[in-house]
Amino acid sequence: MARTSKKVIICAALAGAATFKNQNPAVPYTPEEFAEEAAKCYKAGAAMVHVHARDDSGMPTHEIDRIKATHDAIKDKTPELIVNLTSAVGMGKTPEQRIAQIVAIKPAMASLNTNTMNFSIMDRKTGQILIDYIFENTFTMLQDFGKAMEENNVKPEIECYDVSGIDNTLLIAKQGFFSEPMNFNFVWGVAGGQKFRPEVMVAMMNAIPENANFTTCAVGTEQFPANAMSCILGGHMRVGLEDNIRMPNGELAKGSYEEVEWAVNLAQSLGREPATPDEAREIMGIKQK
Repeated sequence: MARTSKKVIICAALAGAATFKNQNPAVPYTPEEFAEEAAKCYKAGAAMVHVHARDDSGMPTHEIDRIKATHDAIKDKTPELIVNLTSAVGMGKTPEQRIAQIVAIKPAMASLNTNTMNFSIMDRKTGQILIDYIFENTFTMLQDFGKAMEENNVKPEIECYDVSGIDNTLLIAKQGFFSEPMNFNFVWGVAGGQKFRPEVMVAMMNAIPENANFTTCAVGTEQFPANAMSCILGGHMRVGLEDNIRMPNGELAKGSYEEVEWAVNLAQSLGREPATPDEAREIMGIKQK
């Protein structure tokens, strides 16, 4: 099976759509800041970076020129890295805005979301709703985005916020356009998604195809135990300021690279070694450099 590799792919999610400098000043906004942080993550042991481009004010952008500038700045500074662009972009973007930049830029990999869901920001201590939002991902979007990625040689990273995301994807996959191996990302801790539970991760791992890969990412303090279990089970790990602005001791992370260092240490303590970008390409079936 693809997921039995001794190598573990470490991805750094550099910014996201809802993490800002007032929360952690290391969050990148400009193409130059993204390139610098990506280079630090590569040096620390990451094979891939996941990117939500920002405008100068820090707001998520769907503007193709700005996203391309961010993508290209990373590749120019660290050509070895795999750049994984989001197709979610941010709140309020149309399906056309979300997929047009992927088709135009043709990154090596891009996120592919699998179901419509609540996706909100809440006070975790009181349960107060701060921002309420419905994240739209219809079957038609799953189909059309997936086809567009495959036709443009962009490997989909299939985002699953619960087991239904796997089921939705496998239903659409009967059309035959997904190339193998398929690559799933199990997402935990989103307000509207699922809380990390070890037994559910095992169920999700067992639900994906035999030769598929899985990665784990998780919001806030769930990041660390979820990634530890993913590594134990033979999966891969995503860390970074998109998901968590703090280290396990509660201190602000100096950057996504510091979380990559944590992931490398964890992997090595479990007898696994960080994959190089080229090794990650081979494991995930990514054709682009």
